[in-house]
Amino acid sequence: MKNFSLLLLMALVMTITSCHYLDDIFDEVEPTKPLVQTYATGLSAPIGLVMGDQNRLWVSENGPGAFDGQVSMIMPGGMVYPAIVGFPTYINPEGLPGGVNHLAYKNGMLYILSEVDGRLYMADVSKFRPGSTPVQASELAYHEIRSFILDYDFGPLDTNESNLYNLTFGPGGDLFIVDAAANAIIRRDAGDASLSVFAFIPDIPNPTPVGPPTIDVVPNGIVWDGERFLISTLIGFPFPAGESRIYELDHDGNISVYQEGFTSLVDIALGHDQLPMVLQFSEFSLANGGFQPMQGKVIIANGTTQTILKDKLNMPTSLELDGRKAYVTSLADGTVTRIIW
Repeated sequence: MKNFSLLLLMALVMTITSCHYLDDIFDEVEPTKPLVQTYATGLSAPIGLVMGDQNRLWVSENGPGAFDGQVSMIMPGGMVYPAIVGFPTYINPEGLPGGVNHLAYKNGMLYILSEVDGRLYMADVSKFRPGSTPVQASELAYHEIRSFILDYDFGPLDTNESNLYNLTFGPGGDLFIVDAAANAIIRRDAGDASLSVFAFIPDIPNPTPVGPPTIDVVPNGIVWDGERFLISTLIGFPFPAGESRIYELDHDGNISVYQEGFTSLVDIALGHDQLPMVLQFSEFSLANGGFQPMQGKVIIANGTTQTILKDKLNMPTSLELDGRKAYVTSLADGTVTRIIW
C-alpha cells in the first residue's frame, strides 16, 4: 500500500470525545516509572504535533471530508483552541478522514503539510491567542510541491505517487520534507524555495512468504541532530514485525542504517541530550484483521530498544519531546497523551 495515510487509517475505530483539560500539576516531576496522563481530548483524527513557544502545542486535525481539516493550539493544561480552519480533507476507502499531516514550528511560524492538495502551507501564529478568531487556510501563503515530485523520475522504483507527510529544518535553515508515498526526502532551499530530491529510500526484500518479493520502506519521521538526519520508517505490506529501521542521512543525503529491529514505526523525535526516541504505531496481524489496538510504544533508540511506554497507546501517529516529557497523539482516540519519565 503506497498511500501512508490509508495505511495508518485502515481498521481504525474513531472515538470522538468532548473537550476537557487537566491541570498542569506534574511539570517538574521525573518519576522512576512513567507518569501517563491524558493531556487533551476531543480532537478529530489528529496526525501531527509540534511544540511552539510558551509550552503551547500545535496539532493537525482531520474532519469527515471536504474542507474541515484544521490546526489547533493546545494550551498548557490541555485546553484546545482552533487556530486555522478549512484545510481540504477526504474520506479514505475505509470511511475515515485524512488530509492534514505533520507540521513544524519556527520563530512564530507554522509550516503545515497537506496531503490532499500537495501543498506546504505557512502561517504566522505568533499573535494567536486563546479565543482568537481562527484563520481560513485559503488565506495562507503556500508552496505547491506535489507536481515537482510527480514529475521527478525516481527510476524503476518510482511510485508515481506523493504524500507530503513530515518535515524538519536542517543545515542552512533549509526545510527537509518526507514524502511517504514517493519514499523520498525533498529539500526546500531557505533562500529561493527551490526544490531538490535529497534522498530516496529503496525497497527491501520481503522476509515473509506473504506479499510481493520486495516491500516499500515508507519514511515518515525526520529529525536533524546537528550532524545528521535520522529517519523513521514503516515497512509496507505484510508489515513484518522487527523489520522497521531508522536510517541515517549525512549532509549529502547518503543513506545508511542507524538501527534495526523495530516494528511499524511512525515518528522519531529528539529528547534531552539529543537522545532519539521513536514511536511504534501498532502490530499487524492478518489473522486478527490488521493493525491491533493498544499496541503503540515509545522506544529509546540509542542502540537499544528500551521501551518507555507500551500497551497504553492506541494507534499513535506523532511524538513530540520536551526534555523528559513526551506528547503523543492517538489517531483512534482523538487524544494527546503526556508521558513523564
